[in-house]
Amino acid sequence: MTSYAWSALHVLIVDDQTSVRCALAAVLEHHGHQVSQAEGALQAVVQFEKERPDLVLLDVEMPEHNGFWVARQLRERESGGWTPIVFLSSLGSDEDLTRGIEAGGDDYLVKPVRPAVLNAKLRAMQRLLDMRRRLVAMSEELHQANQRYQQLSEADALTGLLNRRGFDSALREAIAVARRNRSPLTLLLCDVDQFKRYNDALGHVEGDACLRQIGKLLQSLCRRPRDAAARYGGEEFALILPDTPRSGALTFARAMVQMLQKLGLPHPDSSAAAWVSVSGGITTCIPDESTTAEGLLMRADEGLYMAKSRGRNRIFSFEIDVQDIIQSA
Repeated sequence: MTSYAWSALHVLIVDDQTSVRCALAAVLEHHGHQVSQAEGALQAVVQFEKERPDLVLLDVEMPEHNGFWVARQLRERESGGWTPIVFLSSLGSDEDLTRGIEAGGDDYLVKPVRPAVLNAKLRAMQRLLDMRRRLVAMSEELHQANQRYQQLSEADALTGLLNRRGFDSALREAIAVARRNRSPLTLLLCDVDQFKRYNDALGHVEGDACLRQIGKLLQSLCRRPRDAAARYGGEEFALILPDTPRSGALTFARAMVQMLQKLGLPHPDSSAAAWVSVSGGITTCIPDESTTAEGLLMRADEGLYMAKSRGRNRIFSFEIDVQDIIQSA
């Protein structure tokens, strides 16, 4: 027969009779449990909120408010938890038992309570508590595992940035938040210029190293918690910049181009620059009900096409005047 390891409980005894409370406390303490006592309904509610006991032994018949009232008050104050409540009463009718369960109780003992019966009830409640705690722990472990899986499933293995799936989710969320707050949202799509030539000249190992460095640079530009950088696919990257107006988008794009130039990764076969550069399209709006992720992506992609057609190594936006096209020196 498998033995069960019982752990001590913190039990709150609620009864207006001192002799009953003391007798119950003596039995519980004999079995190693911690005991608190309350002599009335209001005191019981206060002590429950302060002490958060593991179990409540609750007298039904008390002056001012009865045990059924107390049980309802305790259930309202549990914040999603569960504390076993066992009613104590000299009444043992089916109607009293029903009222007790409906009020939020879990069991019913008729006074005077025999020590052996009380101990058996406590063991049953301890078993239920332990099972619930294990379920809560398993649920938390499962939640954390799901979060880790979600993070892995939305991360690009090469750069550590968001992958396409993570980007799609982040963009939809950013649009919803900006629409709700009536705040500006900027999206930037960019390509590493003539990356195939880079791979052909230096090999795919160097190509992967190059993409990792570009990803690290873009991640460093995302300084606010809700900024997001993603590897959109291949050598294409995307940045989501909430609360970024057109002026801020322009400043951001300039900084990105300058940082790439400063990074100075040599590109042995680029017609755009002697170093690894990017071409990009940028779009900014305050989303309304008609704004979609597809629409923003199409607008940014059109800007990317224009940047490439104008010689690469630049960021283009249709929302910014021609003279504000961003181009490195």
